[in-house]
Formats: sequence, structure tokens, C-alpha cells
Amino acid sequence: MQNNTELQREADEAVRVMKAGGIILYPTDTVWGLGCDATNAEAVERIYKLKRSENKKSMLVLCASADMVVRYVNKAPGIAFEVMELATSPLTAILPGAAGVAENLIPEERTLGVRIPDHEFCRRILRGLGRPVVSTSANISGEATPAGLAEVSREIIDGVDFVVNPRFEGKPTKKASSIIAFGEGGEVKIIRE
Repeated sequence: MQNNTELQREADEAVRVMKAGGIILYPTDTVWGLGCDATNAEAVERIYKLKRSENKKSMLVLCASADMVVRYVNKAPGIAFEVMELATSPLTAILPGAAGVAENLIPEERTLGVRIPDHEFCRRILRGLGRPVVSTSANISGEATPAGLAEVSREIIDGVDFVVNPRFEGKPTKKASSIIAFGEGGEVKIIRE
């Protein structure tokens, strides 16, 4: 078990890279992801290029808390927060009224995929950055989603500015999160179980 100081140092370095506009390859509560400051359009663009995809729907953001979520989505119905709180496994909520993140993250419908990760490393980078962090699977578009760092392609690893030490992986589920879309009026649609 790594100590907290090492974990914090690694998180601080990831935050430094993101604050400078860089992109990171990092572990989450599900699979390894590509990340950057979700308010930095140039960094977001670099992730699209690296993935060879412009699919805005493949990009979600991690938030530290419900408080952070409401700063970046202004039309989320209350039920969304209840469902997120009750979820026993990783859940991405597609919420209406995206605002305050990079414009190139927001699809035409003005929604934003949001997850509050139950993952120590992610929590630390979110606290350190103080803004949402982009999270998208660490693969070229169309290729298999890598469950662990060993499955991430060389091209992806070479394309990022910082690779988090796999010692800080924690206990990921190694599969993509469930996805539920919420409408402004509280409509609920399960997209991926």
C-alpha cells in the first residue's frame, strides 16, 4: 500500500501538468482514462486528436462533488443527484445545461456527461485542480477500451504529457460506467447498463 505522501505527490504533478494545458493518462474507478482540465479547449482538442475522434459524446468529466457538478450544469433535475448519490457502482449522468467547460466538450444538445468518482487518486486531482477533469477511455477511437495500463497503446502513451504511476490504480471495476441521461423535467433514460 503506497503512502499518502507519494499519492499526493503524484496527484500534485498531474494537476501541475493539467494547469499548464497538458494531458494525462490516469487511473479512474472504471478504466484508464485520458484527462485534462475540462475548461481548457486546447487541451480538449489535443485529446480528440490523440483519440482520432471528434465525438463529443465520448468525453465526460469527473467532478469532486455535487457542488462542483452544479457549477457546470445549470439545468440538472434534482432526481439526477439522488440517483448519483444512491449508485453503488460507477455511474455517468448525462445532464442538461452544460456551461463553463470548454465549448468543444459540449454536444449540440448542450449536455454534459458527469461522474463523481469513488477513487482516491481522482478525488485528489479534482481537489487540486478545483475544476472538472475530462475523462475518456485511453484508446484510439474504434479500438478496444483498455482495462489497465498494460493494454494502453504506445501511441496513446507517447501522446500524453504525464502517465500516472499504476501503483495508484486502486481497485477499478475495469469496465465502463453505467450511463443514465436525465432531462430537465426529470425524464430518465438508461443509455448503458
